[in-house]
Amino acid sequence: MADSERLSAPGCWAACTNFWRTPKGILLFAEIILCLVILICFSASTSAYSSLSVVEMILAAIFFVIYMCDLHTKIQIINWPWSDFFRTLIAAILYLITSIVVLVHKGDHSKIIAGVLGLIAMCLFGFDAYYTFPLRQQRHTAAPTDPADGPV
Repeated sequence: MADSERLSAPGCWAACTNFWRTPKGILLFAEIILCLVILICFSASTSAYSSLSVVEMILAAIFFVIYMCDLHTKIQIINWPWSDFFRTLIAAILYLITSIVVLVHKGDHSKIIAGVLGLIAMCLFGFDAYYTFPLRQQRHTAAPTDPADGPV
């Protein structure tokens, strides 16, 4: 019985880790790491702006787990592409506002680094919003035409 569990575990693990190699998995992982670095920089200078990084890191981790475990196909009451699009769009806008505010007020080096990394995060979240835009992913096929339908 232990052998059958051990043999089924790599298949399950491989199914979960295949998401890491996709472009969406790489984007979500990069968002988590960048939010963590921004959180560390803000914590070193001031904790006033760190809540944005915490919230976005948690939301990115939740979406990472949902997509990695293929839960978005099992929980269909939520429209996951639109939820992910609005999450990334709002994050990009909030990081832009926060970074501008941080960079306008002069502070120590860690605050300036956090502001610059916030602008990079804004670009990353903006690209993710473009990449996950649900209407962009819908592919339309050409309507079939039959030459016998009309005059040639």
